[in-house]
Amino acid sequence: MRIRWHGHSCFEITNEITLVTDPPDGKSIGISVPEVAGDVILVSHDHYDHNSVKTVEKEGSKVVTDGRKRNISDIEIRGIDSFHDEVEGAKRGKNIMYKFTMDEIKFCHLGDLGHELDGETVGKIGDVDILFVPIGGTFTVDDKQAWKVINLIKPKIVVPMHYKIGGLLLPITGIDPFLEKNKFKVLRVGSEIDIEQEDLPEDLEVWIFTL
Repeated sequence: MRIRWHGHSCFEITNEITLVTDPPDGKSIGISVPEVAGDVILVSHDHYDHNSVKTVEKEGSKVVTDGRKRNISDIEIRGIDSFHDEVEGAKRGKNIMYKFTMDEIKFCHLGDLGHELDGETVGKIGDVDILFVPIGGTFTVDDKQAWKVINLIKPKIVVPMHYKIGGLLLPITGIDPFLEKNKFKVLRVGSEIDIEQEDLPEDLEVWIFTL
């Protein structure tokens, strides 16, 4: 299985099926256009930097925009409701956190989570191998809140996302404050990495992707 980052919150996870998360069009936020066509496309919320389905769809693409539990090919997908802010969606609306399993690896993509999680929600998420977590603040949790979420979910691998990179036009923070609070092994994996279930680490690792 291969994981590739297309910037912001957009990841491509591929085995025989290609799943794409939260696609932006790229240009409107100052980064490259995602060059991928998804068999399955997950959209956590309806904001322009996460919902550009037309950028990554192809004939037959399955687009998921709600939390209903489903199986598409061999991928088990379900959504957990959350909010895009700390006031139950009053500022920016709702957000879906997607839990999905591919090749026996349990992924969770938090979308634009805007608040810390309570125990009930963490219980709904359950076991996670690879967690995609926003860290840039302003529109999502910041670095401090992200670490609180990570420590509650306890994944094996943390992948930070939704932070300031070169060219990005959004007023969010870069990755340095998040890494300054990190106590775990850091792997800089480039733009993509291959992984199998037996490769998952025993102790938590932070994987940093680059474009």
